[in-house]
Amino acid sequence: MTFAATVLTLYPEMFPGPLGVSLAGRALDAGTWSMDAVQIRDFATDKHRTVDDTPAGGGAGMVLKADVLAAAIDHARGKQPDAPVIAMTPRGTPLTQARVRQLAAGPGVTVLCGRFEGFDERIFEGRDVEEVSVGDVILSGGEVGALLLLDACIRLLPGVMGAASSGVEESFESGLLEYPHFTRPVEWEGRTIPEVLRSGDHAKIAAWRKQRSEDDTRLRRPDLWERHIGVRDQSASGARRKDEGTGK
Repeated sequence: MTFAATVLTLYPEMFPGPLGVSLAGRALDAGTWSMDAVQIRDFATDKHRTVDDTPAGGGAGMVLKADVLAAAIDHARGKQPDAPVIAMTPRGTPLTQARVRQLAAGPGVTVLCGRFEGFDERIFEGRDVEEVSVGDVILSGGEVGALLLLDACIRLLPGVMGAASSGVEESFESGLLEYPHFTRPVEWEGRTIPEVLRSGDHAKIAAWRKQRSEDDTRLRRPDLWERHIGVRDQSASGARRKDEGTGK
C-alpha cells in the first residue's frame, strides 16, 4: 500500500523539496509513497483568488478564510477519505514520535499549511482538522513543518530505512533520548571512544548505553525524564498489583 501525502499550500513549488532526495526521494521514485501538492488559491471563488482577510476584531496581519480552506480540505478528503487532516500551527498539540508512528501505519495524511496570522478558527471544528505543532517556534508558514512531519513518517515506511530495526533504538522511541554514538578513529584530538564500547562485552555495552540514555535525558530534557519516570512507576505498580492478585 502506498502512503499518500497531500499538502494544501499556497506554495506547492516547495514540494517535494528535500523529500525528493536521499531515502525519501528513492522511496518516492519507487512508489512507496506519493506526493500531491495542492494550491489552496485554486479554491478561492472571486476573480482575485482571495484566500485571506483581515482579523475579526482588528489587529495586524491577515487570516486564511474558512470557506476557501474548507473547499480545499473537501477536495483532499474526496481523494483520501481515510487520511487524517493535520494543520501545522504553533497552537497545536506537540508532535511526538508515537503520533508519527500512528500516521506512518495509516494510508497517508493531508497536511494543511498556514500562512499570515493563521487559520479562521472555525475550520478546525467545521472540518475535523487536527492541530499539530513541531516546536515552540514561529515559522513563516506551515510548509517547513509539513516537510518535517512527512519526513518523520516516510522514514518509517517498510523498506525505506533498509534494516527493520534501524528506527527502534532512537531518541523518543522508548521515551528517552538516544545514547551517544562514536566511530573510528579511536582517538581524535586527545578524545577517545569510551573503553566499554571497545570491550566486546555486549551486556556491558547495553548497560552503558541504557545508563547514558537515562542520564542524558534527565539532564537535557527533564520534561521527558519526568514523563518516563511516571510511566515506569505506573507500569511497576500495575505489575505488583497483578502479582498480588495471583498470589505470586
